[in-house]
Amino acid sequence: MKLRYSIFLVLLIIVFGCKPSFDEPQIPLDTYKIEEGFELKVIASEPLLVAPVAMDFDSDGRIWVAEMTGFMSDIDGEGEEAPSGSIKILEDRDHDGVMDHAKVFIDSLVLPRALALVYGGILYAEPPNLWFAEIKDDKPVNPVLVDSLYAAEGNPEHQPNGLMLNIDNWIYNAKSHYRYQRKNGKWLKEPTTFRGQWGISHDNFGRLYYNDNSRQLLGDHMLPNRLTRNKYATPKYGVNQLLTKDQRVYPLHAAYVNRGYAKGVLDKDSLLVNVTAACGPNIYRGGAFPKDYSQNAFVCVPEANLLKRNILEFYGDSIAARQAWEGKEFLASTDEGFRPVNLNTGPDGSLYVVDMHRGVIGHHAYLSPYLKKRIKERQLDTLINAGRILKVKHKGTKPYAVPNLGTMTGKQLAGLLKHKNGWVRDRAQHLLVFKRLKAIVPELKVLAQDKNHPIAQIHALYTLKGLDALTFDLLVDVAEKGTPEVTSHSLILLEDYVSEDYVNKVKILFGKLRNKNNKFIDLYLGSSIGVWAAVSKQAFYPVVLELMQKYEGNNIMIEAILSGMGEISEQLVENVEQDQDLLRSKFYSQIIKVTQNKKENKANWIFSQTSLSEDPRTKGAKLFRQICSACHGMKGEGIEGLAPPLMNSEYVAKPIERLGLIILNGLEGPVHVNGTLYELGQVMPGLRNNESITDSDISSIISYVSNAFSDKPQSLSAQKIKELRNVKPTSGNEFTETELLEYGSENSN
Repeated sequence: MKLRYSIFLVLLIIVFGCKPSFDEPQIPLDTYKIEEGFELKVIASEPLLVAPVAMDFDSDGRIWVAEMTGFMSDIDGEGEEAPSGSIKILEDRDHDGVMDHAKVFIDSLVLPRALALVYGGILYAEPPNLWFAEIKDDKPVNPVLVDSLYAAEGNPEHQPNGLMLNIDNWIYNAKSHYRYQRKNGKWLKEPTTFRGQWGISHDNFGRLYYNDNSRQLLGDHMLPNRLTRNKYATPKYGVNQLLTKDQRVYPLHAAYVNRGYAKGVLDKDSLLVNVTAACGPNIYRGGAFPKDYSQNAFVCVPEANLLKRNILEFYGDSIAARQAWEGKEFLASTDEGFRPVNLNTGPDGSLYVVDMHRGVIGHHAYLSPYLKKRIKERQLDTLINAGRILKVKHKGTKPYAVPNLGTMTGKQLAGLLKHKNGWVRDRAQHLLVFKRLKAIVPELKVLAQDKNHPIAQIHALYTLKGLDALTFDLLVDVAEKGTPEVTSHSLILLEDYVSEDYVNKVKILFGKLRNKNNKFIDLYLGSSIGVWAAVSKQAFYPVVLELMQKYEGNNIMIEAILSGMGEISEQLVENVEQDQDLLRSKFYSQIIKVTQNKKENKANWIFSQTSLSEDPRTKGAKLFRQICSACHGMKGEGIEGLAPPLMNSEYVAKPIERLGLIILNGLEGPVHVNGTLYELGQVMPGLRNNESITDSDISSIISYVSNAFSDKPQSLSAQKIKELRNVKPTSGNEFTETELLEYGSENSN
């Protein structure tokens, strides 16, 4: 009997032990409204993840996510510097489309903000550092510090992020002026255009898109670094451009925003009018939405709990965008916890939404008293233990099966460069380059010449570039026969062959391309012509002058030509001065400016500034906590017997110079604040003689105090603080209230 019972028990273990129970919380979406024809699904939620801010897919289709749990865990931002963040691997082990297992890959991180699965490992940002670690058995090994100056300390809203691998094999960031690449085992770091604030994306051609809080979509009209090769010419028209003036939003409810009291922020129904915290743009390249959604720009608007859809329009030398609809959004919700902060195209062609799902997403250094009050009213500061990833799928389109790229042969990966899904193409290209699969070079060369698949041609060219397998003759052939987009990339890659040996063939090629009379091709020809002219003035200067005359009023063309001229602009000046028409042109004035910049050594700042400075309000918040909060309170509420409140104090209002004088010299009571008399026994000391506190530090404190404790933020420059040092109290010690009020009346204008 005991034997039969034991056998029965073993069978039970075998049967049920192979079917573990998965905890998949059911999250209702009845408060969410998505565009007709699409469906929304929660594929990951708490408790598997909390406060996600960025994600990526690995070659097996698993989701890797960065959790920024330390961000605004309460309304005062306490615990921000605690090592509570992590990077997790999410899996769907029962294959029902919902993540049911989470594995911690790295923990004890301080505000991790970005990640990218590249080079057989993971690149991730934990300010101020950028790290890379190889992956073995889902664990980090051989960590490498890629950049110790990746981000300045300070506000997480203003630190580099994104880590997006582009078609050109470089990794780009938002809120940064550097790009990265690993080649032959070494990490490369190069200056690039400073772009955006939170989130970055690229289109099929390789142009970059980004945004900032109040501008929902920005972008570059040209490919990365085409306009920044001449260090003395700083582009203004071809990069960092506003692609749409329409910042209007159409929320479903009256969500609370930081300065909702200010004129024009809300409409008569208390609905947000324009974006105030736009982030996480994504150019949809998934191939699983209807055709008119291809390369649409989706934008996160977390303050209003919605996603926008913009339609891109391409004009050869520029890009523009327009909102898909007036009066509605692609996705919107009345759920105040819905905080979309990033978007990803997935291996199946769906759009994935990283929902931080946090009550407070504005940094404490920026929160106005107005918003703090309303956050408390709705208890939004208590929503801190949630986080979700949503999946947007088109009902009428079957998602692609997720290919297991990690096990594919080189030939199979090369075939995927034709795939409709941009994520699949990008990943296949990267794996071919990273694994150095040179045996596939012949197939790649055939694909590079396949005019029926122009997007695949571009991927093939940069795969060959990454494998050091490009040839001059191949590029010339592709440039001559390709579409304008393919030709433009070929012109860029031909610059690797600049030498006298190739002058005659390139001259013939450029002649054929000019005869096409195509603005797109002419723009990239203009950006390359100066590089070749440096080798042979006789062969290529006539082309330079021809383009200058043809596009005399085109600002982007001017920037393209000047960028390509590099440090030989002086020779161009000599040629232009022989043409009376060009002497009166914009070209001539810009060339003169560039040559003057060179003489004065005034370079584009991206070549001289090694890292970004800390945001003043964030710096001020730290200094306030160190110096002022012991008496005035963390929330500016004042402490009985020590100091009066700062919240809504007349000394934090106009003229703001009075606050500067108090910080410099101190204050002797009694003093009135908000109609209440404070007769404190102690004197507030000034910082005038504190050698460790600079004028810039005091300026930062004022920026923070004015923002945090007043509904009308103001600031004082470090130079003004320096001037205020000459204004001293009569006693030579601390100011009195009477003296401050007299100063205020004299300087009220």
